Order: sequence, then C-alpha cells, then structure tokens
Amino acid sequence: MSPTVASSWQFWAVLSAVFAALTAIFAKVGVAGINSDLATFIRTVVILALLALILAASGEWRAPVEIPAKTYLFLLLSGLATGASWLCYFRALKLGEASKVAPIDKLSVVLVAIFGSLLLGEKLSLLAWLGVVLIGAGAAVLAFAG
Repeated sequence: MSPTVASSWQFWAVLSAVFAALTAIFAKVGVAGINSDLATFIRTVVILALLALILAASGEWRAPVEIPAKTYLFLLLSGLATGASWLCYFRALKLGEASKVAPIDKLSVVLVAIFGSLLLGEKLSLLAWLGVVLIGAGAAVLAFAG
C-alpha cells in the first residue's frame, strides 16, 4: 500500500464502513444467545484491550495531565454518546434483522451532515445536500420496504 493511500481520509473511511458492516453481521450472530447489554459490554472490553495494545505498541500513550480539559469534556460526551449508540444498536440487532437495523443506524450520516452544518458551521454544497437526502431516502427504503 502506498503511503499516499494509507494517509488519505477516504481510505480509512472505506475501511470504517467495511468494519462497520462486519460489526453488524458479527454482532447479530453474537447477540443471539445473550442479553444485548452484556454483548455490548463484552465488545467494549475487547475494544479497550485492543486500543491499549495499539497505544502501547505505537508509543502514543500520553500522561492524563497533558490532555486539555476541553478535550476530556468532549471525549467524555462522545464516549457517552457512543455507549448509548452501541446499547441501542445491539438492542435493535437483538430484536430486528441486521439488513434493516443497519440502514436506520446509518441515518447517522444524515444527522452528522445536519449537526455539522448547524453546530460546526460546515458548509455543504447543493449537490452534497442532495446526497444527504438520497442517503436518508435509501435508508428508509432499505429499512421499511418489504
């Protein structure tokens, strides 16, 4: 892999989508025999262990006092939102079909565009807004059609 590809946000975004898809499939099978909250806990422990190994191996660990308070606040909020999202996602997978749950979950793309515009001042072109509308429509068709 060329250094250019590995340093592009598009490459990592595509990998994120691939792993998110695998997450839905693996989680649907894994959550079948246990409580969805317990499944979320197990997944979280795995993620913590993996990240600890990555930070240790890469030498990127930082002393907590070096991290600004604003960073802590927003990472705390992000962590709470992630936890809530995972709990809801695993509960939805426990109750519904992965092929219907995942598209609704991906409405987060639409919400990020709206929140990014309103809260962060990000500017989307008319064509980009059309894409947001199409993503929303596509998710609705996948989730609610036959």
